[in-house]
Amino acid sequence: MIFATLEHILTHISFSIISIVIMIHLMNFLVYEIEGLHNSSEKGMIATFFSITGFLVIRWISSGHFPLSNLYESLIFLSWSLSIIHMIPYLGNHKNDFSAITAPSAIFTQGFATSGLSTEMHQPAILVPALQSQWLMMHVSMMLLSYAALLCGSLRKSFFFGDMEYLNEKGSRLDYWSYRVISLGFTFFTIGILSGAVWANEAWVSYWNWDPKETWAFLTWTIFAISLHTRTNPKLQDQGTNSAFVASIGFLLIWICYFGINLLGIGFHSYGSFQ
Repeated sequence: MIFATLEHILTHISFSIISIVIMIHLMNFLVYEIEGLHNSSEKGMIATFFSITGFLVIRWISSGHFPLSNLYESLIFLSWSLSIIHMIPYLGNHKNDFSAITAPSAIFTQGFATSGLSTEMHQPAILVPALQSQWLMMHVSMMLLSYAALLCGSLRKSFFFGDMEYLNEKGSRLDYWSYRVISLGFTFFTIGILSGAVWANEAWVSYWNWDPKETWAFLTWTIFAISLHTRTNPKLQDQGTNSAFVASIGFLLIWICYFGINLLGIGFHSYGSFQ
């Protein structure tokens, strides 16, 4: 009972803090940027990170396994991953060009997890046999971290290239950071797929089964590989625009891979469904 109460408190604290952070961003955007408010919003995201971290640790202790066994827990972990992406520029003393994306994305994922899913899905459950493996933490955490990075990088790149004439110098910086974040996400995604293949061989005696989730993951990986290639290949004309277009496709594929398959609840990954 005490664990459930603590989880409830921490999720509401983090949700409230992110809401305040978004209000601060709107004030800075609509009126003018106030340095003190900007610093407060960054510190707010750090507080959110620790609140969600506390939730995950408590959930881990209470359930006896790493909290990535269902859709509710994966959404909370995705929100945690987005808060990490938000903090990286701030902790490195760089201007945070992703704050307009990471904060709303974090509140959307956490809000959907707490309010959009049934109460039954909020409860920790005993792991199904397929998830009783040491690969659970490695595979699922890498995939969700990659989702967070790829979503932020591709969305920021798409927004930037929607107005090429307005953004010049700033655009170059945004393109650089988008490329770096997508590269990081692509690395996580690759590790996630490889560790998932090893886990699949352990659980289903086959490294690859063309399960719907695996198929869409392969398509997503291919699209982002093309995006990175078009960004770095000097022979391709209008690299930035081509890369942004491909990244936009990748943005849609990630949501299909993550949510679309879960909506259907089919294949070997049906334990992550809405049912």
